[in-house]
Amino acid sequence: MYTQFFGNFLLHKGVISAPELVEAMKKQADVHLKLGTIAIHEGMLTASEVDNIIIMQTHEDKKFGELAIEHGYLTKEQVQVLLDNQKPDYLLLGQILIEDGKLTNSDFENLISDYQSQTEIFDLEANVSQHEMVRKLLADFCKFDDPETTEHATEYLTLLFNNLIRFIGNDFTPLDPISCKEYPTNYCIAQHISGKIAIQAAMDMEPDAAITFASRYAHEDFTEFDEYVKASLEDFLNLHNGLFNVNMSNSRSIELSLCPPEAHSKDVLDFQKTSYIFPVIFPFGTIHFVLAF
Repeated sequence: MYTQFFGNFLLHKGVISAPELVEAMKKQADVHLKLGTIAIHEGMLTASEVDNIIIMQTHEDKKFGELAIEHGYLTKEQVQVLLDNQKPDYLLLGQILIEDGKLTNSDFENLISDYQSQTEIFDLEANVSQHEMVRKLLADFCKFDDPETTEHATEYLTLLFNNLIRFIGNDFTPLDPISCKEYPTNYCIAQHISGKIAIQAAMDMEPDAAITFASRYAHEDFTEFDEYVKASLEDFLNLHNGLFNVNMSNSRSIELSLCPPEAHSKDVLDFQKTSYIFPVIFPFGTIHFVLAF
């Protein structure tokens, strides 16, 4: 997940513009290798086994490697070999920006030093407590006045960004959150989580972005903004929120309820409390996640 926040870091530094970042992300998407792909290439897993593990990820908030070990597809040693073969994604982004003439090697060296210091990433090759590192990044990213709100937001967004990587792709950059009292929609799917933790969640996007988002999620080549696209968007948000509820039950013994998703188009969402817009830039468009905690 470091690539996504490295992009946000570069934007804050004024080193590159959002369009330049999008172009670099497009190129990065063409060369990124996932753990399952490497496992197939190394002969450690078949394509069918990789598909099975990916399906498991729709039911459990766990990494590909964790599930592969739990279900006997790979050993811990084999997963570590595959992880060692992966390079930090944000180094790849930097390489692309250097090749495009947006950064020099010296620029990149200095930026990496600043980024490591800011995020406490010192050993780039070590697979140490990745979950906690991501939580720290997000806690710094979404600081709210109320510590409890910050904690819930961090939990929710950690899972959200992981699910975007798992099911949509890693070629995105989150922008800083924006507070709001109401939100005018394009095409929006909204869903409420109720219980001890109450969250109003929505995802909004333009129809063209929705087509590509849904195509990636469903592994289908959608060409029109139709009912299949809308159903895929609902399924993604429902899947994500369902996994969040499962996590809260398993880790904190907090039982939450989930309302059915609702579609909104060209209307205004009103929130009973201050909400936050989390824009996420993909090469195909910007997805606005709107959350009220």
